[in-house]
Amino acid sequence: VGKTTTCANLGIGLAQAGRKVLLIDGDPQGSLTISLGHPQPDKLPFTLSDAMGRILMDEALRPGKGILHHLEGVDLMPADIQLSGMEVSLVNAMSRETILRQYLDTLKGQYSHILIDCQPSLGMLTVNALAAANRVIIPVQAEYLPAKGLEQLLQTVNKVKRQINPKLQIDGILDFKPG
Repeated sequence: VGKTTTCANLGIGLAQAGRKVLLIDGDPQGSLTISLGHPQPDKLPFTLSDAMGRILMDEALRPGKGILHHLEGVDLMPADIQLSGMEVSLVNAMSRETILRQYLDTLKGQYSHILIDCQPSLGMLTVNALAAANRVIIPVQAEYLPAKGLEQLLQTVNKVKRQINPKLQIDGILDFKPG
């Protein structure tokens, strides 16, 4: 519904305004990775699933490892299909909601803005993104079924805010018209 396009355009716009921006592809389909010029994300040597896996296993991780630089001035932590397996790995992990936040902590101070493109579901990867974020922008189609999904997302955001990340706030809901 425009999540990836919104994330890419906001990031590039911020970079053009002189900000240091990291885009994180949090979707196993790798749409953001593909849209930023990497048509075969599964062939990249290091992706978000590798970084989160290192955090899960309590292994050393060089800050910035795997981050790709784009001509438009943004950096990208790519995703590939292996990220879908991370959902399963997180189920029994200690501090499972904060693995992405722990990864982002390794990059502290390097970026003025970090934007996370989430998958269209409310699984552990999305909860990790919400636990790591300060702000949320929600793209949605103003129809009944998407509105129902929006209601579930808002409940999840509020629960994450109450239980994990009190700094989390919703900055806006973008209405996209189909077609």
